[in-house]
Amino acid sequence: MEFSAVVFYFFAAILLIAGVRVITARNPVHAALALVLAFFTAAGLWVLLEAEFLAITLVLVYVGAVMVLFLFVVMMLDINIEQMRQNFWDYLPIAALVAGLMVVQMILVLGGETFGLTAPEAKPADYSNTKELGRLLYTDYVYPFELAAVILLVAIVAAIALTLRRRQGLKWVDPAEQVKVKREGRIRMVNLKPQKPEAKPEEDA
Repeated sequence: MEFSAVVFYFFAAILLIAGVRVITARNPVHAALALVLAFFTAAGLWVLLEAEFLAITLVLVYVGAVMVLFLFVVMMLDINIEQMRQNFWDYLPIAALVAGLMVVQMILVLGGETFGLTAPEAKPADYSNTKELGRLLYTDYVYPFELAAVILLVAIVAAIALTLRRRQGLKWVDPAEQVKVKREGRIRMVNLKPQKPEAKPEEDA
């Protein structure tokens, strides 16, 4: 067995264990830390597949930004663990179906030669997957890329609209009324006449 295969199976085992810990850990902080480990391991698998740009992006974006935000939110909110665990096993059939599909996909990818699939051709030494990824995104897949950007923008606006609630006792400004404000409604010019300081009385000699 080659060394790359040993590293792959080692990373794959860690990724599976971390994924199981994400859904079985009772402490949300521990689950988030297990998800960080899963992201790091997935980045290692990307490196093995010679996709260094995707690996660095996974570490910088998800581990460096998204997971830090998750940890802040989990540690600041008062989460009811028992309420989250209710009806947990009701989702087992759907979860088993999704897991089965993922296993079939991995078998097809890893056992390509067994099923008669051709292996990927070797790339030249000066091949850049970052350049190739950018070329594909902005040429062949430019419309799906822009469509995904629009969908993400709509999702951000929808998330803000769903979580925006007016609370009693808080100051709130209507943006439509705020835009209509003119300078005369904000600034009042006052004409102040200059005043001379009063002369100090002379001291008695």
